[in-house]
Amino acid sequence: MLNARIKLRHLQAFLEVARLRSFARAAERLSISQPGISKTIRELEDTLAVSLFERTPLGVSLSQAGLTLLRHAGPAVRALEEGVDALQSQQKGADWLRIGALSTVESQLVPEALRRWQANTMTERGAQVVTGTSAFLLSRLRRGELDIVVGRMTEAREINDLSFEHLYYERLQLVVRHDHPLLALPTLTAESISNYPWVVPPPQTTLRHQVDSFCVRHAIAVPAQRIETLSLALGQRYALSGDAIWIAPEEAVRIAIDRGELCELALPLELHGGSVGLCSNRSLLPTLAAEAFCEALREVAADVVVGHRDKSHNP
Repeated sequence: MLNARIKLRHLQAFLEVARLRSFARAAERLSISQPGISKTIRELEDTLAVSLFERTPLGVSLSQAGLTLLRHAGPAVRALEEGVDALQSQQKGADWLRIGALSTVESQLVPEALRRWQANTMTERGAQVVTGTSAFLLSRLRRGELDIVVGRMTEAREINDLSFEHLYYERLQLVVRHDHPLLALPTLTAESISNYPWVVPPPQTTLRHQVDSFCVRHAIAVPAQRIETLSLALGQRYALSGDAIWIAPEEAVRIAIDRGELCELALPLELHGGSVGLCSNRSLLPTLAAEAFCEALREVAADVVVGHRDKSHNP
């Protein structure tokens, strides 16, 4: 057990004298007087009952006991300083957050969580929101370039060594403009929708895998006449202005469907949907900002689940 009489100032003074081989230069480096540093070293030597330095014509050199202490005190003090620096850096960045947002959550979940996160504090908070594919965002999270990634990503192989917290399930939907010819058909089949342009997620994305699975189940192919994009704004505008079928996350089309601008086709692309949640890097200590934002995400997600339940009970 460390002797309670040994203080950090004793070890800092010892390390500076050992490094500079001079009481005078060490005192100047630590901004204390030479008698002061001599007194500090003497207190440390008295506590340990050893002589740590030997006087020579060229200054001072470490005794055998001093060499032993140096091997242990040096790394210990450096580790403590690094810990304090890391904590201070974390505190400085406590009000800044780096978020990766998949298209499944950038319409409602993330904007509303950001609003609550910024509102529930007396300090100013800011965030950088990066969008893209799950593979891209999860690779940045793994490298420590993002604090958290939010969205539907459990199907991504890049998630295997990261920590995922489920929030709710959400489906991909086949949607069209409110007066689309397909809505007038008495019976909707997979063959009938393959005769129209599609707006689909790009290849090699988790959402596109679901589209491909749908096509396999119904023995059809993704039409050659298609737009591949993760842009929600482009997908919605393209579907509203023509005959395209937009395959979109439920969150992204909810408001347009409620307004009567878009309608979901009576051909489910998937029955239960995928798991939407938040992903973090378990090897990194979460910042205060990240912890607060995750709590805001959970609150908003709870509202989403309640909203889904109310809709299912009140068609």
